[in-house]
Amino acid sequence: MKKLDELPECPVATTVSLIGSKWKLLILRNLIQRPWRFNELKKDLEGISQKVLTDSLRSMEADGLITRTVYPEVPIRVEYALSPLGESIQPIFKSLEVWGNNYKETLM
Repeated sequence: MKKLDELPECPVATTVSLIGSKWKLLILRNLIQRPWRFNELKKDLEGISQKVLTDSLRSMEADGLITRTVYPEVPIRVEYALSPLGESIQPIFKSLEVWGNNYKETLM
């Protein structure tokens, strides 16, 4: 997890630094639904490269937003899920959903 002095002073800039990329937002959108495996995410997020997905997952895990669970099975199963801190982001996503729907309605 980042230290306080590593984060921007502005709270909006802090949020953007943690979740501001297109792919992180879409990964979090999926993880709000349920835990996902790497290949499921890769398949669902059309256009994401393996490197970007790996880097995004590692970054969000390091920031405490998601958890990575390795199950001792053959073949090894790894699942990504929201951490308790990550769960707290759900109201933001609900607001984004409402705003997106309202915007689409203005175009009709």
